[in-house]
Amino acid sequence: MHPALWPVVFIGGLLFLVFLWLLVPLFPTWIRSLTSGAKIGPLKLVLMRLMKINPHVVVQARIMAVQAGLADVETRSLEAHYLAGGNILRVVQALIAATRARLGLNWDTAAAIDLAGRDVLDAVRTSVDPKVIDCPDPSRHGRTTLDGVAKNGIQLKARARVTVRTNLSQLVGGATEETVIARVGEGIVSAIGSSDSHERVLEQPMLIARAVLDKGLDSQTAFEIVSIDIADIDVGENVGARLQADQAEADMRVARAKAEERRAQAVAQEQEMKAETVENRAEVVLAEAEVPQAMANAFQQGNLRAEDSI
Repeated sequence: MHPALWPVVFIGGLLFLVFLWLLVPLFPTWIRSLTSGAKIGPLKLVLMRLMKINPHVVVQARIMAVQAGLADVETRSLEAHYLAGGNILRVVQALIAATRARLGLNWDTAAAIDLAGRDVLDAVRTSVDPKVIDCPDPSRHGRTTLDGVAKNGIQLKARARVTVRTNLSQLVGGATEETVIARVGEGIVSAIGSSDSHERVLEQPMLIARAVLDKGLDSQTAFEIVSIDIADIDVGENVGARLQADQAEADMRVARAKAEERRAQAVAQEQEMKAETVENRAEVVLAEAEVPQAMANAFQQGNLRAEDSI
């Protein structure tokens, strides 16, 4: 061998030893991928290790995808999702479950859901097996009933159970359970308020559920409302009678205030009349006091004689 080739051979041998040193811990993983049909080469596994990607997790996810027949799950996609901070095993499990249930979920949508912070596997399970949520939820809001008042003034206290399933197409950016509970509660209270009497609501509670369902309250949410069931409904207080009594009390207070105002005006007017009478009497007394003085002046001036005054 030519001496000039010795550095090349040395560097090549050193690189080969480094490659073997990196590959030895991954040898069982490579054998697993080879025997399972995942077809991830040893060089690819070494590069994953250099990029700080866990090769064991990628190989496990790739094997699961191949065994389930997921053609759109490639090794490059798994690596990119891992580097983005996603849970590739959970995404693949969700894709397998969605494929078995024929939900039409693809890799891009599942990865986006996972990166958005949603539990994609739980979303798929909820889509297949709908879950029931309480409305209102005492653990979140502290309230146990939805209070509405019918047109006849009777208060009704209702509790509902809402069956929902995940809407995978709107899971990213869609509203959460809080919005669904709030909308359903608002719809139930509105339906009770639009009823002519509380007896009608007690006779047919499904009228409320049907009215709420017809409003499409699950739009722009991550869920699809399957059904709304009125679990319980009780009669509360007569709000209409109480409001009427309060209004009557308020009207009576207003009337009393107006009567007191009129009495005060009458008393003030009476005092003004008395003062005016006293003033008039004083003027009469002053006028009477001027008569003798006028007579005296007339005597002095000779305009009045004694016989004229008799």
